[in-house]
This record gives sequence, structure tokens and C-alpha cells, in this order.
Amino acid sequence: MKSVMYLSCFSMLFFLGNSSASTVSLSNPYPSTYNPGDNDPTAIIGATIFDGNGHRIEGGTILIEHGKIKEIGSNIAVPSGVKIIDATGRWITPGVIDSHSHIGVYPAPAVRGQVDVNENVEPNTSQVWAEHSIWPEDPSFDRAREGGVTTLLILPGSANLFGGRGVVVKNVPSVTEQGMKFPGAPYSLKMACGENPKGRYGAKGRSPATRMGNVAGYRKAWIEALEYNKKWKISREKHENGQSAEAFKRDLALETEAGVLNGDILVQNHCYRSDEMAVMIDVAKEFGYHITAFHHAVEAYKIRKLLAQEGICVATWSGRGGFKMEAYDAIEENAALLHQAGICVAIHSDSPVLSQRLNIESAVALAAGRRIGINISEEDAVSWFTSNPAKILGISDKTGSLVPGKSADVVIWSADPFSVYAVAEDVFIDGSLKYSRNDKKYQHVSDFDLGQHAEAP
Repeated sequence: MKSVMYLSCFSMLFFLGNSSASTVSLSNPYPSTYNPGDNDPTAIIGATIFDGNGHRIEGGTILIEHGKIKEIGSNIAVPSGVKIIDATGRWITPGVIDSHSHIGVYPAPAVRGQVDVNENVEPNTSQVWAEHSIWPEDPSFDRAREGGVTTLLILPGSANLFGGRGVVVKNVPSVTEQGMKFPGAPYSLKMACGENPKGRYGAKGRSPATRMGNVAGYRKAWIEALEYNKKWKISREKHENGQSAEAFKRDLALETEAGVLNGDILVQNHCYRSDEMAVMIDVAKEFGYHITAFHHAVEAYKIRKLLAQEGICVATWSGRGGFKMEAYDAIEENAALLHQAGICVAIHSDSPVLSQRLNIESAVALAAGRRIGINISEEDAVSWFTSNPAKILGISDKTGSLVPGKSADVVIWSADPFSVYAVAEDVFIDGSLKYSRNDKKYQHVSDFDLGQHAEAP
């Protein structure tokens, strides 16, 4: 269903009684001010390249111009006047993309005054936006960049049935969130099922206190969102036909939910158990929206045929499980089994530590699959931390793979990125060098870290 509300991506008209309408722009209320910086024409030559789309190029060349991939392949003629980086003996991948992060909203140090990840006062807080909690100078952004991470989806936490909007950011040094915000990336609505919301509110003696209470809460919210959509459509049609229209009051929570119903906002659904994922699919069908990805999803392997049929991605870990009841049946082979079934799989972090080594986490999942006879190639598994998360974030047309015309988000690795010995040596975002292991000029230090000494007691 295409948008008739113009809530998230267009302008919205608010009708004032019997008078003419006034126009309030909602197309971009918190616009990105991201500037890619210097990006001189560059040729990276001699490397082994994984392009993120299942291809491997030995001794390859990447030409970068105006911050975009201009050409990639072997036997490419390098134009004169282009800066040349000799990457012989090294490896190249697209920039690492973390499809589930709380960096900036659950920052380091995680003291009470800094933690802004959960608006855990109501089961439905669709009205909040994670970008309004992001602390851009969280040192964890720098640590993630040192691990090759160029893009992140920053999500609210999972305390609530509806946690609020998530935002995609470029992992660049900035003193404002707008300076990191990924231009043109869609918003996401974070939803959560299972133990977290029922435990949070059941302990307070209120609903939801059970999984059936969770589902009742989703359905109530979507019923209200459908009604909001219907009222807006009627008002808009009256206005377009020159008829008087009733006053229309904005509701920030319903605005976000209606954005989902209209296909403008993606759904990122925290869910562990296979049975609950199946229920959430039914809820989505009841109200006419699509779940972009199940996150964590440690039992996704049990319903991989259903997930493939529904075209739902999975963002998961390589081996984290058993830390609560709904994570009890986690297996390391989860990602490989899903990949084998044709499902879009991403290895995510949900942690500022894991975000620094998503390539190694992917190697663990790859090895687990091979142990049971699922022989996925490295060039295919690279998609788990590049092109597949780009799809989950709704930006696969812009980044995630090394394709002419896409952003030159590039990582040069010291060794095969699936090796525990590999480190990111150079990290480019839109063709601009944002981190270099061998040049302190490109080793950003957060203002919070200035004057901090690792050797101090």
C-alpha cells in the first residue's frame, strides 16, 4: 500500500476546521548534515577483493571517483593523476555494516547519566526516535571504525513492545548526530517480543505480563494505527475535493506506526523463539505490513522454510545463546542453515565489543556451518557483514557491495578478513579515508577520551 499520509517521506497537510489547510513539512524534520570530506580520485591496486556480491577478484583494482566506485576488476587501466594505493598482499571488502547497534544510545561509559536506550515507561513508545539520544562522541564509534565498521543501524532497546524509531548513521567523527545521519536511509521501527517486554511490565503489575499480553498489545496498537490512517485518508480526500475537513491532530506514536503500514518505515523485530516469530508473521499479515528482519532470532533455523517463503531477513550472532530461557536453543550453525535456505542473513553485534570484530564473528558462523557439511565460500559469507545488512537497513542501492555507482565504503585488511589475525588497516567512507592503522592523522580520538591514559591506575 503506497502512502496516502505522507508522514515520513513527504509533506503532511493538517486541516483546520472548515478553513483552508496549512502545510507542515514532515519530509525531513531532522535533516542530515553529513559531509563526506575529501575524496580525491584513488586507485587501490593489487589486492584480493571480495565485492560483497559473491565474487572474488585476485590482484584486483578499485577506481574511486567523487566518493563512488567508478570501476572494479582486474586488468583495469589506472588514469594518470590518480592517487595510487598499493594493496598487494592485502584484502579488500566493502565497509562493514552493523545491522543492530546501540552505540551512542548505550555509550561508554554506560553510567546512568549517559544511558538513553530504553524509554521503558510504557509498553508502546513508538513516538521516540533513537537519534535524539545518540551521543556522537561515544568512544565506541571510534573502536567500531577501527574494526572496519562504516555504517550502523542505531536502535532503541527491547524493553517495550514498540521501542521507537531506529536511525542509520555513517560511522564518521562528528559532534552532532545530524553530521552522522545517512542521507536518504529509511527509518526503522524497533519491535520486541518475548521475555523483555512481558518481564518489564509484568513485574510492575501491568500488561503485558505474558506472551499473549504482548500480542494483544501489538494488535491494539495496529488497530489504532489503521484508524489513524483511515481518518487521514478521508480528510485528505475531502481537502482535495474542495470540501471542508475536520481538524487533524498529529500523534507521534501513530505517525510512526502509520509509516510502517504505508511502507515508508521498516520493521526490525527483536525475537528469539521460532514460535514467536511465526506469531509475529501472522500479526504482520493481519495488519498488512512486512517484517524486514528478525533480530537475534536464535531459533530461526527451526522455521527457515517459512522465513524464506516470507522474504524476511535474519540478523543474528555467531554463537551467543543460553543467557536466558528464550535463548536456550541457540546454535552456532544458525546462520549457515539460514544461508543454505536462501535467507538474507546478517551477523550483528548488539554490543560495542562485538561490533569491532564482525568479520571474525562471521568466520565463527562460517566454520560452524562447514563442520556440518554446509560449505559456504568466503566470498559468499562476506555478505553477512556487508551487503545483507545493507538490505536490512534499506540502503543496498547505496552501499554494501563494491559496485560501480555505489558509495566507496571500502576496508583494506592486513590479511584474509576471515582470519583471526586480520585487522582493518585503512577504512574509507564515501571515498574519504576515515581511519588508518599506520597514520595517526586518521586515528580519531573522541573528546571524551582526550586526556585519558590507558596506563593510569
